[in-house]
Amino acid sequence: MDTRILGFDSPLFSTLQHILEATDDADKSFNSPSRKYVRDAKAIAATPADVKEYPNSYVFVVDMPGLKSGDIKVEVEDDNMLLVSGERKREAEEDGAKYVRMERRVGKFMRKFSLPENANTDKISAVFQDGVLTVTVEKLPPPEPKKPKTIEVKIA
Repeated sequence: MDTRILGFDSPLFSTLQHILEATDDADKSFNSPSRKYVRDAKAIAATPADVKEYPNSYVFVVDMPGLKSGDIKVEVEDDNMLLVSGERKREAEEDGAKYVRMERRVGKFMRKFSLPENANTDKISAVFQDGVLTVTVEKLPPPEPKKPKTIEVKIA
């Protein structure tokens, strides 16, 4: 962008523009994280959750104020990864209204939880009420203790 078009033809503004352009080029380097990775990391960090363990289940509680159940997706990936994701959309602006301050997060959100080995991924339920998502993952029953096996001794 040419700063002279906007009436900013001072050396200070051209130097700032040069620095910003150099920063953009540096962000595209091979070693820098991809935009998707950065976006996912921000989405994970901005989605707080509590995890509780009960004798027969694990419960994941995620605050999601202002969302509808249709905005939320709960999935199991790779048989042991619980993924909660969705998107909070920006409210439509009313006539004559403008934001003075906007602190509530909009955009995609996501949380991943590694499930323990005794989690029964076939028995997962999700309930969304009053802006709180509660995902319950039942535990598999403990394995039966092995009983001694009696082997018949034959006469040769």
